[in-house]
Amino acid sequence: MSLRTLIKAALLLGLAAPLAMPAAAQNDVRSKLAAYKHRVMLLEDQDAIENLQATFGYYFDKGLWNQAAGLFTARGSFEYGQRGVYVGPARIQQAMLLFGPQGLAKGRLNNHMMLQPIVVVAPNGQTATGRWQGMVMLSEPGQNGKWGVGIYENEYVKEGGAWKLSKLHFYMTALTDYDLGFAKYAIQMDGPSALFPPDQPPTEVYRSFPNAYLPAFSYDHPVTGKSLKTLPMAGDDIVGRPDRGMDSGPREESSAARGMRQQ
Repeated sequence: MSLRTLIKAALLLGLAAPLAMPAAAQNDVRSKLAAYKHRVMLLEDQDAIENLQATFGYYFDKGLWNQAAGLFTARGSFEYGQRGVYVGPARIQQAMLLFGPQGLAKGRLNNHMMLQPIVVVAPNGQTATGRWQGMVMLSEPGQNGKWGVGIYENEYVKEGGAWKLSKLHFYMTALTDYDLGFAKYAIQMDGPSALFPPDQPPTEVYRSFPNAYLPAFSYDHPVTGKSLKTLPMAGDDIVGRPDRGMDSGPREESSAARGMRQQ
């Protein structure tokens, strides 16, 4: 029996039962049923968003830029690392061409796994946020493969009953050579393209591993209810993040950074 069938059955029972109840009890039952219905709707929205993000992942991994760009709203934005912001499906499609031609060519790998989803749907069921852990595997002919990790902080909007991406922001936090690994080598992110310049500069300026960078959380702590947007942490020794309690002054060099500098 489907979830919707169960809900309909519960609603029918709930409508019939109050006929033999006092008015106060009838109101209590109706209130509970309305709350359950709303909760189920939000859970269905969450499931739809997770499917939307997974669909984007399959398209993006295989170089299906046209299809991936079609998942965004008319003013949706796409931001990858430090490449800048692209707005609207046509510009997003151009930005994706920087990863290779439409449809992966021979010898290319563009895997971007999306794990550990935290999707929070607004009470009105019209907007949502999503945070994902991203693992990256890249390759192209004539070059060593690359390993990477990053974090997605995305936003979603429901239009005409369908969920779409209104903002996709991938923070590349670490990238390395496949053979050397993170202990010996770090690859820094690409900047804005001269071929397809972005519509806007990067919304956040930061450096990836061996520097540590933690994007602000879009959701509150699930137990304490406190905001996670201002967590203090050690900052980048160049750009820093003073707005989040990050010290932009001198700091002790990490052992990983020392090891890479000494290679």
